[in-house]
Amino acid sequence: MSDPGPVALPQTCYPAVWLWPGQALYSGPALGLEPHSGSVWCLLVGVDGPVAVDVEGVRVEARTALIPPRLTHHLTMTGPLVSCYLDPAGARAAACRRQFERFCGDIGVDHVAEADLIRPPRDDAGALRWLETAAPSDVQQLDPRIELAAKQIRENPMAATSAVELAASVGLSESRFLHLFRAEIGSSLRRYRLWCRLMRAGARVAAGDNITEAAVESGFTSPSHLADRFKRTFGLSATQLLGTGLTIRMP
Repeated sequence: MSDPGPVALPQTCYPAVWLWPGQALYSGPALGLEPHSGSVWCLLVGVDGPVAVDVEGVRVEARTALIPPRLTHHLTMTGPLVSCYLDPAGARAAACRRQFERFCGDIGVDHVAEADLIRPPRDDAGALRWLETAAPSDVQQLDPRIELAAKQIRENPMAATSAVELAASVGLSESRFLHLFRAEIGSSLRRYRLWCRLMRAGARVAAGDNITEAAVESGFTSPSHLADRFKRTFGLSATQLLGTGLTIRMP
């Protein structure tokens, strides 16, 4: 028998998060986020109206905005939004950046497919189509040494492998490795490892773990360590997010 494909989610399941290797997609209310600084690229889409992004006293308003890693910003808006988090070591992050022809400072505005992106996904298949529209899966050419190191981190984010060890594994000095990693990935080694651990924690919660179990299985020293890093990255606590009745999907 042929696979019937993913079953549509009922409307009562929203808000929702979809997780793929290295990528995350959220659809739901804005949630009143506090100022925060992410570890990866974040595409923000206002469903009913523009999003307002404040950076050091400067406000950018747009229906679609692309926030780079390590930029502290404050998102203010009402109504639903879609936010997409893109692994900077993956092909989709570079592809998404190419969909923006205009930048206000470091923030990309007005995605070329904005008219399609303001319609939020409603099921697993729709979420994948939305991701492909926002960030086509083009081939990205990373330095092969950095690509290998990033792959090691993604596959085992719990490991506390040092920069010295990672550098040696790809034949680079520590200083050269750290410089090249930041240049190629757009994020620091520490922040990239944090992102991979947060993604693993999300996957563990989706699999049925509680926050304490997810923290242990993802390489955090304690549940409070996970909570602190989650809030710094996303602007709200994991408990607040899960308290909305969030559904976590892993298509």
